[in-house]
Amino acid sequence: MTTGGQSSAPRTLAEDLRARDDDALERLLRARPDLIAPMPNDVTQLATRAATRTSVARALDRLDAFTRQTAEALALTADGCPYAELSGLMTGLPAAEVRPGLGEPLDAQEAAAVRAELPRAVGALRDRGLVWGDDDRLRLVRTARDVLAPSASMPSSTGLGPTVAEATAGMSPARLQELLADAGLGATHDPASAVEALTGLFADPDAFSALLAQAPEGVRAVLDRLVWGPPYGEVRDATVAIRAEEAETPVQWLLSRGLLLPVGQHNVVLPREAALALRAGRAHRTPQPLPPQVTPVPRTAKTVDATAAGQAFTAVRTVTDLLKEWQSGGPAVLRAGGLSVRDLRRTAAALDLTEPQTAFWLELAYAAGLVAADGEVDEAYAPTPAADEWLLLPAERQWAALATAWLAATRTPGLVGTRDAKGRALAALGPDLDRSLAPHVRVAVLRLLADLPPGAAAAPGELLARLRWDRPLRAGADALRTDLVNWTLADAETLGLTGRGALAAHARPLLDAAPQGAAGDVPASPDAAAGRAAARLAPLLPEPLDHVLLQADLTAVAPGPLVAPLAETLGVLADIESKGGATVYRFTPESVRRALDAGRTAAELQSFLAEHSRTPVPQPLAYLIDDVARRHGTLRVGAAAAYLRCDDDALLTELIADRRASGLGLRRLAPTVLASQADPATLLERLRDMGLAPAAESADGDVLITRPDARRTPPRSAPVPVPDGPPVPDANLLGLAVKAIRAGDRAATAARRAPAEPAPQGLPRSPSAETLATMQAAVLTGQSLWIGYVNAEGTATQRVIAPVRVEGGHVTAYDHTTDEVRTFALHRVTGVAELADDPA
Repeated sequence: MTTGGQSSAPRTLAEDLRARDDDALERLLRARPDLIAPMPNDVTQLATRAATRTSVARALDRLDAFTRQTAEALALTADGCPYAELSGLMTGLPAAEVRPGLGEPLDAQEAAAVRAELPRAVGALRDRGLVWGDDDRLRLVRTARDVLAPSASMPSSTGLGPTVAEATAGMSPARLQELLADAGLGATHDPASAVEALTGLFADPDAFSALLAQAPEGVRAVLDRLVWGPPYGEVRDATVAIRAEEAETPVQWLLSRGLLLPVGQHNVVLPREAALALRAGRAHRTPQPLPPQVTPVPRTAKTVDATAAGQAFTAVRTVTDLLKEWQSGGPAVLRAGGLSVRDLRRTAAALDLTEPQTAFWLELAYAAGLVAADGEVDEAYAPTPAADEWLLLPAERQWAALATAWLAATRTPGLVGTRDAKGRALAALGPDLDRSLAPHVRVAVLRLLADLPPGAAAAPGELLARLRWDRPLRAGADALRTDLVNWTLADAETLGLTGRGALAAHARPLLDAAPQGAAGDVPASPDAAAGRAAARLAPLLPEPLDHVLLQADLTAVAPGPLVAPLAETLGVLADIESKGGATVYRFTPESVRRALDAGRTAAELQSFLAEHSRTPVPQPLAYLIDDVARRHGTLRVGAAAAYLRCDDDALLTELIADRRASGLGLRRLAPTVLASQADPATLLERLRDMGLAPAAESADGDVLITRPDARRTPPRSAPVPVPDGPPVPDANLLGLAVKAIRAGDRAATAARRAPAEPAPQGLPRSPSAETLATMQAAVLTGQSLWIGYVNAEGTATQRVIAPVRVEGGHVTAYDHTTDEVRTFALHRVTGVAELADDPA
């Protein structure tokens, strides 16, 4: 519990940090990564930055409930609080010392738990640089005290108000003497001693209990309403001086004796010392030394894994269907960004999903980098080139990519359809959907499920209570977290990370790559974690099939998932009629024409079906393909405004006479050529609506092949999550940071000293071999060196460096002169000299 490593108590936070070992500094920087952004020059600058209000507030926000309660209790004490006094504030007075009327003592079992956990909490505060000093003088950083200590303007979350001295500031000396007299105390010679006497009354259990025993009916009820907070009450005339003999109401009785003090014309406050006495010495009504328990709800692990795997497969198919729906170009991007409500509704209908479900899959595909805006003038959404690579992956790898993206994403689909602070609706794929708290909640919820026995679920309320203990948040942020917990549980079930509310075995490896938090281990590689998750999921997924069953009613039944090439070709040749355990495809003239437009011939289609069907190709299907192919391309549409070309002039004559073509403005240019006032795309669409099978042709007269997957965005990166502060640095960076800070400390000391034996002209001189050996030794010991250095312009300078690596004729070192890591050519170093009295 003591800081150690020093002969006398530290006088400042900087001295305390300087006396800590490297492991302690690494724990500090891991818990508060903002302290090395940018890198501090030395320990003094580190301590200064650790005491800034922004950094302290961020550190306090990341404490668990009991550690924060410990910090709040320390904020109530004088600077340099003994550990025993802090323990008393956390546990209260022993039962034998509690006087009647002064509250109930803490349960013995609860008090024992508080005493057992208090060293951990103090250690956590010390590790984070919020508390320093040994156990005899625990000192809370002044900024933390300002944030946590109650005052007249800002009551504490302990429910305590200002001290007697703070509440009576500005009160007249005469009125102070009246309060002492009515409380049964003797007069004093000045206001300071009067405040001290009134404070001493509340600290004396016997005297305070005797005073309360004289109180009339109703006084105790008033105190009970204020004692645990908030400590402020509203009265009609708080500033009117009331003497004991004039008091008619319980509030007046309390005001006349200083148990309530005025803090405004219509407001009174219960002083901190009186409240603590009424609480039996406790700073908190309910100390929370231990986290709330999460009760396991038993499930069968095998059933959980099978259920989650089935949903994982559905998730992959849903995203695949979304990409196919948008493969020839998705909806337009709104001017303010995002997808319109109409386009969201249209996409939901195409996928046979609700709008909230569709918003989730859209945001997931966007977070995984599979869809994005194309960046054109008339901007629209489309699949990215990465989507083509994703579609070629096995199903288990596809799922792992989606789950990994979901865990890390700050995009929050549950907000779609709600309104921001300005009343504007939040659109799917639009701005303002990022919430930095989202990935932390997702990972925390799944980790709580992972800590349960395999296959066990938990009640959402218990999970939320545990998260609130792990990291208490302000009211607004806590409301968001409540929503995030509910969305996380629903989304994890939809995505297949959980089954029946329990974490699946194949989802556990993904948590190894998630950020562990300030005190956790180094996360695993995301790719490695995804690979392990995919390997666990693969045996649970149905084996992809390379065949279908063709039926005489122009349908094909796929009894399971199909291999990617078969699914892709069949998706062009036929329309999906129904999904489920088996997928039913229907062949229509339009779907066959779509395959012919993609460059397939009738013979290729017949051969493809025969090769991949376990049943013979039905005669109606063969006739359908041949009939559509016979008519396909007989009419050719090209660009003039548009023209039609056909070797059958009778067909053109019939077309001119057809009333349905009257709006096309057709006229004959030659026996086999018609011109049209419509553009080629409109002409193609109208002719196909009339039951014909025209084909588009190029300027050279060749048939244009159109593919449904032709629309892709330029290469796009997945959206970068919005960080919640600087990321936790890895072990290597932490080691280098501590080394640089230590070296900066040594350089700050050495800068005030000259080299032990300065060489002529002020530059250290040494042979090349000695220079190299000294540099290599300094890398191993962490020692800083004086060097003389001549740059390319011939300018000679002296520098203090901390060598990190020596190789290839160069030394990489932290240069304290310029406060940066630099590389020096060894042949330009005139010599080295060790620093005198170097602490290393």
